[in-house]
Amino acid sequence: MKLSAILVIVLLAVGVVLLVPRATRAQQPARMRRVGVLIAFPEPHPMTQAYMTAFVQALARFGWVEGKNIQMDYRFAAGDPALFQTAAADLVGLAPDAMLASTAPAVLALRSQTRTIPIVFVVVPDPVGLGVVPSLARPGGNITGFTSYEAPMVGKWLQLLKEAAPGVTRVAVLFTPDTAFAPAFDREIEAARSLGVTVTLATVHDEAAIEAAIAALARAPGGGLVIVPDSFNVTHREVILAAAARHRVPLISWEVPRAGGLMSYWFDSVELHAQAASYIDRILRGGSPAELPVQHPMKYALVINLKTAQALGLTIPPTLLFQADEVIR
Repeated sequence: MKLSAILVIVLLAVGVVLLVPRATRAQQPARMRRVGVLIAFPEPHPMTQAYMTAFVQALARFGWVEGKNIQMDYRFAAGDPALFQTAAADLVGLAPDAMLASTAPAVLALRSQTRTIPIVFVVVPDPVGLGVVPSLARPGGNITGFTSYEAPMVGKWLQLLKEAAPGVTRVAVLFTPDTAFAPAFDREIEAARSLGVTVTLATVHDEAAIEAAIAALARAPGGGLVIVPDSFNVTHREVILAAAARHRVPLISWEVPRAGGLMSYWFDSVELHAQAASYIDRILRGGSPAELPVQHPMKYALVINLKTAQALGLTIPPTLLFQADEVIR
């Protein structure tokens, strides 16, 4: 056999050997990534379903398809402070590649369980004040995400409520200390005096307390209600709205007008969960949460329910209607 023929055979054999590992590697599926999700509300709750759908669909747009290259592990705390810790421990025990924490109690519970697994939070007020991150621009640790509101938002709510219902002179801020983790409202409460409004904090822990707080507010004229969007209040939204309607108390809060509340000034919290998918994607591709700045909602919308206003005997000023992004008639 000629030398050239032998050389060709040798080269072909080497080529086959070199190609086999590559072909084998090409046939092997990409490593399944794992993402844990801790949501504050019960699984059947409409907000829960909307959040999960938006998040999963947004991940798919980045190429992460559930069951194909990503596995999702969900836990639901149902507004129960004890369940947050149990759910957080369960998720961390699964050793996911990243985790999504929806609301402040969720991110605080997960942070208590790990300082290494990347966490992206959503709908968290004042994360610096809560001690979740040292800086919005440079979180610096294993946590970053998207905020909800800061203390001045309460002042904005009070101003809008006063415009819609000029007769309001006393406002109760309804919240649950165990799940609200609200910023300090001292400055906003003090500033409310310039509006001719006295503000008190009404803490609630169960449905009976909700009824008692709103009934007490309605015993004298001029009562109004600001509802802090903590996980307890969101879970018990229908109870709060029913009591407010029964006692004819105007209120303002998060996305409540479509459910019968008078007003809301809030952002699209469903869209915020979709935005969080962009940070999860970057982390799964090697990014560090320490270098991803905390972001604020881009837009707040004013929504007014004129049916509710009529039922309360209110005439919403045209100037306020002009400011509204949506009017429910």
